[in-house]
Amino acid sequence: MNAQRVIDDLRELAARTSTADGAQRLAWGPVWREARDWFRGRIAELGLGVDTDSAGNNWVALPGASTKTVIVGSHLDSVPNGGWLDGCLGVMAALEALRMHAAAKPAVTLKLVDWADEEGARFGRSLLGSSAAAGSLDIDMVRELTDRQGTRLVDALAENGVSLERMRDAHRELKAIDARAYLELHIEQGPVLESMNKSTGVVLGTFGVERNTLRFTGQAAHSGSTPIPMRRDAFLAAAQTALECREIAKRHSRPGAGVVCTVGVVDVEPKIVTAVPGVCEISLDQRALDPDALAAMLRDAHAAADRAARDNNVAVEWRPLWRIDPRPFDTALVGLCEEAVREETGDAPRLPSGPLHDAAEMVPHMPVVMMFACSSNGLSHCKEEDTPIPHLEKTIRAYLRLVQKTVAHVANA
Repeated sequence: MNAQRVIDDLRELAARTSTADGAQRLAWGPVWREARDWFRGRIAELGLGVDTDSAGNNWVALPGASTKTVIVGSHLDSVPNGGWLDGCLGVMAALEALRMHAAAKPAVTLKLVDWADEEGARFGRSLLGSSAAAGSLDIDMVRELTDRQGTRLVDALAENGVSLERMRDAHRELKAIDARAYLELHIEQGPVLESMNKSTGVVLGTFGVERNTLRFTGQAAHSGSTPIPMRRDAFLAAAQTALECREIAKRHSRPGAGVVCTVGVVDVEPKIVTAVPGVCEISLDQRALDPDALAAMLRDAHAAADRAARDNNVAVEWRPLWRIDPRPFDTALVGLCEEAVREETGDAPRLPSGPLHDAAEMVPHMPVVMMFACSSNGLSHCKEEDTPIPHLEKTIRAYLRLVQKTVAHVANA
């Protein structure tokens, strides 16, 4: 159980694939391929090989006495100018788990996975490889995606030996594995654990998401000649809705089961300083672990938008962008994770995951749990991303304990 070796691997990967602005392992690009080639070298040191499935996900198998399989891993790809821990922490800790069990045949088979394109930073579709393996990827929804340079997703995939039309074959390949557990280590990417002065957290599941665009339509008018009571100001209706949605999130929040709501995009027309906005579009991203709370938040948001539209004499239309149900993790594995964290750190705080992870795609197919390392200042997806080394060491050791406990649990099941 060598946490320092994991940290050393992370440092070397960062040195090879980062600039002064941060990590540059953008999926399907040359730096990402370099990272994967370097990782293959690490795997070769164990006398093992890497297999790539139809969706570009990389797999490493350590055969055990049983075909029952515990899957460990995360992703090597990063956002542009990302951090040194996001995603790759889980892959490097999974590598250390293989090292721990390589000397003698483990009781069950261990499989390490490096999911392809978890971030979705280049083409806008997160969890691309894991959703293909899960069978939830809609090929038609991603067929026409392009990056900022105009490169088509289908061409970027082909450059990496992946056929878009065959990506969902990875689902059949996943189902051929006798998978009994999936364990993922990740940084929290938020401030909760640090605010509690805790190094490590037990993740209860990933939030469900309701993501919509709201379009408020009023009437553009001259800002000097139109009295306020006679205006049909689309922006004010949108702003009223955004403020009310914040209060909705507060009302539905419960201890240990917080919810969040974000308006991240605001677009007004005609964008003239002397004109009352006639049209305003906003994004609305609502998230919760409790499906009832998420559904209630969405209903309340609809009611709030209707009130704001009436108050400002405008119309409102909703356009769904994306949704995913809450994905609670397996109670037995959550218990084992709690044991492992408590044994290493003395305490095992539980928290949900607001960001989505590849683990969410595995929930319908096998028992799943995640473990979080605290994030300094709650930062991620930036070069300042960090976890204090003492906290990082504890979390890595706790994760390796979890792997040991899960192997024994699956073997005896």
